[in-house]
Amino acid sequence: MTGPEHYMEAERLLAKYGNGYVLPETAGKLAAAQVHATLALAAATAMAAYGETMPPPDGQAWDIVAGVEQ
Repeated sequence: MTGPEHYMEAERLLAKYGNGYVLPETAGKLAAAQVHATLALAAATAMAAYGETMPPPDGQAWDIVAGVEQ
């Protein structure tokens, strides 16, 4: 799973289960969202070492997730 995919999965899980209440049946899903968000952050941080030009496919995927126009 790429960094952008982790980011999108975190957003999906939070949208579905992050309603402000942590119920026992949703706690695991919210924890998974946190893990995906952390992995996305780690991937973005690692990719920052490349400067402004990230190699494909991650560079293009981050542009799409971030809404950067090509």
